[in-house]
Amino acid sequence: MLLHLDHLNIVVSSLEEATRFFLLLGFREGIAAPLDSGFLGRVTGIPGANGRFCALHHPGSQLSIELLEFADGPAPEAGIGEANRIGLRHLAFAVDDIDAEVARLTAAGVTFLSPVQTWKTTGKKLVYFLGPDGILLELAQYPKHPEAV
Repeated sequence: MLLHLDHLNIVVSSLEEATRFFLLLGFREGIAAPLDSGFLGRVTGIPGANGRFCALHHPGSQLSIELLEFADGPAPEAGIGEANRIGLRHLAFAVDDIDAEVARLTAAGVTFLSPVQTWKTTGKKLVYFLGPDGILLELAQYPKHPEAV
């Protein structure tokens, strides 16, 4: 039986750049280490694969993010940040004040895909933005009345 979600893995082209980005979002760095080709090859089924990873933890969540950089890995896929692609599409972060967070991240150079939008059905405010290598992320602010979501 599954106990809970443990972590989310994100493959990146630059471990340092991606780590800095998630630190900007309030994550804290955990273990970081190289992964030898024997281990990583067995886990992934990619013979000779090697790389480095960094675990990141957010104080508001039990779910960690593990960033993984493969040595000589493929370039980021075109269109990876587009919402209509098949597969895992985005990671969403709940915030108390979406406008303040958008302003803070915009000042730090983060790219947003639109102004903040409000879903009329629930009053939820949301906005998509791009992370390292163009991965799609979301900020979400829920209305004060939980029954509305």
